[in-house]
Amino acid sequence: MDGESPQRLRIELLGPVRAWRGTTPLALGPVRRQAVLAAMALRPGSTVSHEDLLDGVWGSALPGSGHRVLPSYVYALRKALDPEGTGYEESVIRSSQGRYGMAGDAIRVDVAELAELVQEARRVKASGDVATAMALLADALAMFRGEPLAGLPGPFAQAERRRLTERRRTLQSQRLECLLLLGRAAEALDGLATLSAAEPYDESLLALHMRALYANQRQAEALNAYQGMRERLRDELGVSPGDALSRVYEAVLRRDDELLLGPAAARLAALPAAGPAELSAPPRPRPPVNELPGVTGVLIGREHEQALLATAFPPDSVGVAAVDGIAGVGKTALVVRAAQELRGHYPDGCLFVDLRAHSPGRQKLSPQRVLRRLLRTIGTADSEVPADLDELGAAWRAATGSLRLLLVLDDARGSAQIRPLLPAGPGSMVIVASRRRLAGLDADRRITLEPLETDDAQSLLGHLVGEERTAGERAATRELARLCGGLPLALRIAGTRLQTRPVWTLAHLVDRMTDDDQRLGELRAGDRSLEAAFRLSYDQLTPSQQQGFRALGLTPTSEFDALTPAAMLGRPAGDAEQLLESLVDTSLVQQPGPGRYRLHDLVRVHARRLAEATPTEARAARTAMLRLYVDAGRTASDWGSDGFPTGPPATGAFTGWADASTWLNAADAELADVVGHAAGLGEADHACWIAEALTDHFLRRGRYHEGRTALEVALPQADLATDRRMAPALRNCLGIVEIYHGDAARARAMFTEALRLSRDRADRREEARALSGIGAAELNSGEFEQALSPLTAAVDLARAVEDDWLMAMVLCLLGMTYRTLGRTGDALLCLAEAAVRAEANGRPAMISRALSCAADVHLDLGQFTEAKELLRRAADLVQQAGDIPLTAITLSMLGTAELGAGNLEAAMALHHEALARIQSLSPLNEPQQTRMEMEIRSRLGHAYSAAGRVREAGQQFRTVLAVPGAGAYPTARALALAGLKECEIP
Repeated sequence: MDGESPQRLRIELLGPVRAWRGTTPLALGPVRRQAVLAAMALRPGSTVSHEDLLDGVWGSALPGSGHRVLPSYVYALRKALDPEGTGYEESVIRSSQGRYGMAGDAIRVDVAELAELVQEARRVKASGDVATAMALLADALAMFRGEPLAGLPGPFAQAERRRLTERRRTLQSQRLECLLLLGRAAEALDGLATLSAAEPYDESLLALHMRALYANQRQAEALNAYQGMRERLRDELGVSPGDALSRVYEAVLRRDDELLLGPAAARLAALPAAGPAELSAPPRPRPPVNELPGVTGVLIGREHEQALLATAFPPDSVGVAAVDGIAGVGKTALVVRAAQELRGHYPDGCLFVDLRAHSPGRQKLSPQRVLRRLLRTIGTADSEVPADLDELGAAWRAATGSLRLLLVLDDARGSAQIRPLLPAGPGSMVIVASRRRLAGLDADRRITLEPLETDDAQSLLGHLVGEERTAGERAATRELARLCGGLPLALRIAGTRLQTRPVWTLAHLVDRMTDDDQRLGELRAGDRSLEAAFRLSYDQLTPSQQQGFRALGLTPTSEFDALTPAAMLGRPAGDAEQLLESLVDTSLVQQPGPGRYRLHDLVRVHARRLAEATPTEARAARTAMLRLYVDAGRTASDWGSDGFPTGPPATGAFTGWADASTWLNAADAELADVVGHAAGLGEADHACWIAEALTDHFLRRGRYHEGRTALEVALPQADLATDRRMAPALRNCLGIVEIYHGDAARARAMFTEALRLSRDRADRREEARALSGIGAAELNSGEFEQALSPLTAAVDLARAVEDDWLMAMVLCLLGMTYRTLGRTGDALLCLAEAAVRAEANGRPAMISRALSCAADVHLDLGQFTEAKELLRRAADLVQQAGDIPLTAITLSMLGTAELGAGNLEAAMALHHEALARIQSLSPLNEPQQTRMEMEIRSRLGHAYSAAGRVREAGQQFRTVLAVPGAGAYPTARALALAGLKECEIP
């Protein structure tokens, strides 16, 4: 509708009846009302009597109300077609005495436009411009949107439907004749074979078919086709072929190129005969065939891939380039654009074959069929084309051995489909585009086409809807690009929707797409649908792959490894990895790193929708996935198995704490989202269990903010959970996080509430945790005497529940409390028992903590040898556990012990290593990072000073004082000031 007036009425009848005013579709109502409209629209500028309308629409089954039915139909049509406020006299439907009609100057009807196109095609063809005529005929055929007047009742619609259907067949025949006259008889044959089979008595169609067979050097077949028609007409109709068909028959017998193929072919045939050497060579295209599709639209963000693809191969071999990628990523656009650039390098022809691996409603092309077409295209006589695949392949290689061809194979399904089609001529090139990674194909270049980067995606949107429009909504443009996942097809569909809805803002479309369940539905325009494209890929998977793909749509993190689908599918990890790798080959799964996999955001939405269509399967997969995260967190936790007395049993997926920790580390920043995912699914128990299980993992890595986020998401779920332990347990976990975060007051409040809930529920283990937490909060607040009572009570409860980890933790806290009170003997006794309990539990972080605490006491006593022995073992253990803050502290303590023992170089090296560890943490995640860095630098300064390196010592003390936020830590600052003063003594 380009160029139409904004208010111009357009009526389309070459398919289901539609009407538009400008770009706005109009509701036409029931089919009988549409039939009345069609009866008038096909006679624009004329009027039709009431009797003719009734006969044409109702036929013999006239309505009981007779003529009175028409005014109601016309009234409804006027309401639909006329702009609001149009008066009776200005209506597009005119009426006079007993007649109705359409105002011809007020409407455009596609049938009239079709007639104009056809007339122009005939004119330019008569002038000798066959190529333009063929293009116009193709445009005319494209106007048909299916069966004309589809579904309309009545004799008039039926007659017009037959007439327009016949018109389409005639146009198809005329277009195929143009192909023939342009020397592209091989292409014409495919269409003619279909048309001839549908119209076995159409002599004009057979005449054209015979001409195409002749052009493809299949003279015998052309003559046989005539004989078959003659026998059919004689036996079934009792007539003989007409003069026109007989003249074609005689022309075939005489080899009359001018009559059969046009004057251009006759002039070509009159050229001097070739010499013996040329006669022995396979025939070449006359003229060289160029089947490449035209370049449409812009190609944005593919400069590197296009340059790589458009580079010709060396002339001594056949070069193969393979392009793969997800549906909608723009493979065809890229390969066609690159092929157009390469045309000049391949003088013997540029061939293009759509292999239709993902073309709905179209028959897939077998290698045999493609080879027959290719052989005909390069001029091989059909009589020389064998039927067997091996023989066809041999014929193709022989025919192309001396040719330099560019062959583009689009939408390939597999390597076996491609291999027989490779030409033999050195210097030829093949470009293959497929959704699959064709691992069985020997390709010289491989390009996996990825979605567009955000800037390129925004540029494409700007090109489609206008730079001015996107510039006015920069945030919405960026968000729309993100929601489209950088897929060119999705971006083009979104752009089309904005083009055809000029009143929509980009923000409005973003709002419609924000909900995942609606996003794919919005990415549909006309016959283009992103979900349909994904579905075609899914439909070609094996049942096992389909089940695996559905399961991947339920994963809570964007990346995953084989263990996740293995748990969800109940398969060994090795089998799941093979499944994932096979899905990578289909481009439905991406591989950002070795052993790591992900789904494109839109593919994930599609996979989840498929999974939700099988609710029983989805429920089992989700439960298995959530159990895996519970198990991973508990197995990796320093608390040990006794620390989680309720919840699901272990899955057996992990060999030990190190294995589980590695698995959790790979999930990185998405772990907290898993808790939210479980809560969103209504899995209250799993949300609580996962948050509790991950607490130690977050603490050991200094990721306190994530730990707090996960627990705060889970806490409201505790009231919904069937596991009553979760209410006090999650509060205890939050209290621990706040202790690490340095907020003793908030920690005390959490532990106090946990203590109340645990006593109400007679949960002695959580009561012991709450009491130990209260003691830790008092200890961190400097209230050492007040810490003794809750910690002593916690020890007694921990002994009663026989939780070795909890016993070790409480004894460490009690021992450090005794140390601060100067009761070193009591401290060492507590810490010795803590070490025994930690050894019984077997978790490295707790053993290290007990050893470090004991070493602290020995350092106070000047017992450096004893401290060194404990700290060396503690350092090894804490590094195994992956606890970065505790590793830094332990290494620095070991440096202090080495300094006390007189090993200055070792001391300085250990402090430097500790400093590097603490600086790897983000101050946003580790609020104690500043304080710990200040303490480690002060210790390093003292080590430099002891070694006589006063200038370097002073530099460390000055750095401590210059650390942002140093004023919040007066003790550490005072130590640095004292050290700096010592350095400045003359």
